Amino acid sequence: MRYLSLLRGPYVARLLLGTLLGRLPAGMTALVVALALRGAHAPYSRIGAVTAAYAVAAALGGPVLGRLVDRAGQPRVLLASACAAGLGYALLAVAPGDAAAAFAGAALAGAAMPPLEPCLRALWPHIVEERELDTAYAFDSASQQLLYVVGPLAVAVVAAAASPTAALWIAAGLGLAGALVVATAAPARAWTAPPREAGAGLLGPLRSPGLVLLLVGLAGAGWALGAQAVLYVAYAEEHRGGLPGGAGTLLAVAASGGLVGALVYGAAPWRAAPATRTWVLAWVMAAGFASLVPLPSPAVMTVLSFLTGLGLAPLLAASFGLIGELAPPGTATEAFAWLVTVVSTGNAAGAAVSGVLVDGSLRAAAVCGAAGIGAGALVLSAARRRLVPPAVPARPPAPHGAPGEAAGAPAH
Repeated sequence: MRYLSLLRGPYVARLLLGTLLGRLPAGMTALVVALALRGAHAPYSRIGAVTAAYAVAAALGGPVLGRLVDRAGQPRVLLASACAAGLGYALLAVAPGDAAAAFAGAALAGAAMPPLEPCLRALWPHIVEERELDTAYAFDSASQQLLYVVGPLAVAVVAAAASPTAALWIAAGLGLAGALVVATAAPARAWTAPPREAGAGLLGPLRSPGLVLLLVGLAGAGWALGAQAVLYVAYAEEHRGGLPGGAGTLLAVAASGGLVGALVYGAAPWRAAPATRTWVLAWVMAAGFASLVPLPSPAVMTVLSFLTGLGLAPLLAASFGLIGELAPPGTATEAFAWLVTVVSTGNAAGAAVSGVLVDGSLRAAAVCGAAGIGAGALVLSAARRRLVPPAVPARPPAPHGAPGEAAGAPAH
């Protein structure tokens, strides 16, 4: 099987595990901050503002850390950012009832969140054979779906067994542990970005028109996810008693659909180019979200939630390879960080707009989500020629002991 073969490759399991471990705090933060601050009798208005501060800081800090990785390498940036983020979580744990400390801690934890996802995606071409890249990107995308299932569960268990502040300390430790696992691996230590082009300037990877259009299209996917979360909360309230587990059930089913979709995508032999796959999969995701607009019965809504997830993870998997090809030399990590930023920003915007609409009409909130990914699919379709790199990029040289070198693959 493709996935077993992938996991048997040198460093693959270690880097995946380290990335998931270090990224788990991202799946814990929203809930653990809410519980910790509420336990300290903070008002809900402050809880929302502190959570927003974390999200905004993470969106702004990701590309900055990505650029630092491209210039200084992975280990130093990963370890320094993990320590800084840990200090942010510690500040939240020590003084959750103090408004200034809560805002400062959340902002620091978000801005310094270790860029493990961008680092792993920059490493994939160095640690697997070229024919395995699609499988690697798909497995990467599938594994990320687990963060937002395991993270809240971990918070619930720790909060029940100890306290929400204990979960904050654990989040700090997990981030540092994951960064250590990745940063001390040979491929991460050996990796260096190609020299940046002269005149790269402040825009960095955003000098690529194709990359910018790809990111704009993917922001529509983030918008749909944000709108979906709000819709499900309101839908569950309206169908109280008819939907066991409420909104959590629908979101978990959607995440399961994403996991299945990514695994199927990575196991299939693809002949279509990544650019074609990207806009086609965006329309698949749009069709899934459009199916929610009629607001069917809870049983049917649960099935359709699974379908909404089927397109997301494959869409992201196809985009990973495209981002690496469209990013100018020396900017790949920053480009991957921009992906995280635009999806997160789209998510927040979709949730905000859907939140305004949902009080007046559930259907309007459903249309909001479908419109977001529909607009993204339109952008990707219209830009499909721009998404094709002008030339096939050279295969990067593999670090010592990586598959390309061991198999005698040419380093071009």
